[in-house]
Amino acid sequence: MESQWKNTAELYDRALAFAEKRAGAIPTGQAGFSRERWRAFAEFGFAGLCVPEEYGGMGLNAFSTARVIEALGRGCRDAGFVFSICAHLFAAVMPIAEHASAPLKGRLLRGMCQGDYIGANAISEAEAGSDVFSLKTRAVREGDNYVISGTKNFVTNGPIADTIIVYASTSPDHGHLGISAFAVETTTPGLMVGEPFAKTGLAGSSISSVYFDDCRVSVDNRLGNEGEGAAVFRQSMAWERACLFAAFVGSMDRQLDRAVTYAKQRKQFGKPIGRNQAVSHRIADMKVRLEAARLLLYHACSLKDRGEEASMAISIAKLAISEAAVQSGLDSIRIHGGSGVIAETGVGQDLADAIPSTIFSGTSDIQRELIARGLGL
Repeated sequence: MESQWKNTAELYDRALAFAEKRAGAIPTGQAGFSRERWRAFAEFGFAGLCVPEEYGGMGLNAFSTARVIEALGRGCRDAGFVFSICAHLFAAVMPIAEHASAPLKGRLLRGMCQGDYIGANAISEAEAGSDVFSLKTRAVREGDNYVISGTKNFVTNGPIADTIIVYASTSPDHGHLGISAFAVETTTPGLMVGEPFAKTGLAGSSISSVYFDDCRVSVDNRLGNEGEGAAVFRQSMAWERACLFAAFVGSMDRQLDRAVTYAKQRKQFGKPIGRNQAVSHRIADMKVRLEAARLLLYHACSLKDRGEEASMAISIAKLAISEAAVQSGLDSIRIHGGSGVIAETGVGQDLADAIPSTIFSGTSDIQRELIARGLGL
């Protein structure tokens, strides 16, 4: 890695400056997606932050990756675009980087890091949401191929993806030990992408269903051994829960700056509203939530980087950050009053973008369950 990237603080500053400069307008959905914009952010390094340098990534550890994502979340108001980059990196690129064969890595990773290929992750189904491994999608081995059949729901980046990480049951009688993972290119016959969904928040991120009808995939496209799909997914979720939510820490940081500025400038009854305790204390609470979320994030990433058991710390950070992001979004609207619900100001958009964070990557209740299990309950 070049010496200019070794200093995480410098990297944060460079990432923030780039994100602020290239953020652009917030699109309304897939129609606003631009490959050119994606490639620009990929060329900076966002699409391959934690991928080994030999495959075109920056080779960052979890802590440094989270800091860069934090800068991206603070500098780029298009939270949907930020979410799409993170979904690409943590749920598609990293499973390939950590589990694919050397030839498959060589064929896909560099292009995914450089922005030529966009990745997606397909695991959720109609009856497999929080119960993530109750998969109906099947992958049947036929010689040197697997034939995949089934339907995946809520596939982030589905409408724009070139490669999708697909989880399917190869041994239904073995439960989660019978799940396997595959890297499937979207040009593969038998794969069909559905129409993008309209959704609450994260408008700049496209999401759809993906259908597999006797989709034939080479055994060389399998990630890890047969039956290791659950382990592949859990490791990708460790990356996602540890690092993606740094984007919401960055967003809360931006919200706080905006709230402080507004409270100083907005006057009612002859004085700035920030001199009223009802406003200043609300802003103080936003600051407390921000710093607590940031420290929990850094702690979880540091444990992961040291190779220590980090699953509980990651769940705690994910839960705290997502819930804090929603509350800070509400507080920001209340501080801004009427202007907080005017679309043009963008204040309400932060709340809309925060709400899905309590759902994806495992709901808040699932995180509470994981924490409780970690405590032996």
